[in-house]
Amino acid sequence: MKVLLLGSGGREHALAWKLAASPLLTKLYAAPGNPGIAEEAEIVGLKVSDNAAVEAFCKMNKIDLVVVGPEAPLVAGLADRLNTAKIKVFGPIAAAARLEGSKSFTKQLCAANNIPTAKYAEFKEKAGARKYLDQVGAPIVLKADGLHAGKGVIVAMTKQEANDALDKVFEMGGNDPVVIEEFLDGEEASYFCFIDGDTVLPLTSAQDHKRVFDGDKGPNTGGMGAYSPAPVFTPEIEKRTLEEIVRPTARALVKAGTPYRGVLYIGLMITKDGPKLIEYNVRFGDPECQVLMPRMKDDLLTLMLATCDGTLDKTSVRWNDEVAISVVLATKGYPGDYKSGSEIRGLAKASEVEGVKIFHAGTKREGGTILAAGGRVLNVTAKGKTVKEAQMRAYIAVDLIDWPEGFCRRDIGWRAL
Repeated sequence: MKVLLLGSGGREHALAWKLAASPLLTKLYAAPGNPGIAEEAEIVGLKVSDNAAVEAFCKMNKIDLVVVGPEAPLVAGLADRLNTAKIKVFGPIAAAARLEGSKSFTKQLCAANNIPTAKYAEFKEKAGARKYLDQVGAPIVLKADGLHAGKGVIVAMTKQEANDALDKVFEMGGNDPVVIEEFLDGEEASYFCFIDGDTVLPLTSAQDHKRVFDGDKGPNTGGMGAYSPAPVFTPEIEKRTLEEIVRPTARALVKAGTPYRGVLYIGLMITKDGPKLIEYNVRFGDPECQVLMPRMKDDLLTLMLATCDGTLDKTSVRWNDEVAISVVLATKGYPGDYKSGSEIRGLAKASEVEGVKIFHAGTKREGGTILAAGGRVLNVTAKGKTVKEAQMRAYIAVDLIDWPEGFCRRDIGWRAL
């Protein structure tokens, strides 16, 4: 099979690495890719946001499957276009991708289908939103509708923070509504399922570390590390999540004539009352994908094809018992202003640590040199029999990387420990 993978981050490097191991694969192309992905795939100069160019490339190169890594092309209707052209694509159509593309859409779907989530109110005018904030106080969560690369959600712990955040989310959202949610108390977990319209195939759990500094301090980021599985996500919680959240969502989309096909990321808060939905993502999480792929025993390409073909009811997926941990190395200054272009050394030596795989996220190659080219730059991923062993291996590898301009959290996996 010929496969085209779209994306350039750590998630896509993990997917490329896993796809490259498939016995079904004859050729893997990637666009725009990165130096890590280039070790697994042929990099092609395609603009991921150009649906027409992607379609033309697929036809010219007889691509059998397109795997869409990031959310933006899905929200923009790439899957719709490829479906019309009879090109298989792993990822939902635009109407189903609204689960991530519109926080307002998801909250309304939850309300209509009794899906447990935070209580919320929606505003198009700042004055009404500010009045509501005065009534409910803090802590509170403010969300700009639409896609904002993980930065459209602000958790405000004080009334002053909430008022400042309100200006930000309205500015971010433009003419879109702003969603204000109750603050949910509990422990977060990420859960993943493949869905082919009717059938939900449960995958596994992970836990992300969103805040930039140790002890979950500082501003939210796209994720500073993750581990899988998440101990808080017990079999009982999984059962409730499937019955109360995931399956009602899949049924609602089928009923609306917009069936979901692809991987669904379910962001949860495990509260004293059980699991509640925080958000949906219509693709693999990043950095969660980087801990899922090393644990997956089965062939990813086979599972993706079953999702596209509507045959998930005839498949299963197995996971190895080891724990995987991924530590994000980011450029100093992230998630604020940072400087790109610094040299990273020691990657080969770090990769030799037992159980370690390094995924590239924001890097570029100049000659024989790897340079930082983004905020989140590397994902140092390690497996171990226990959380402690995986964590120890990951940080041994981190310390072998010579990059003074980078930083990381030193406590990834702390909740599990």
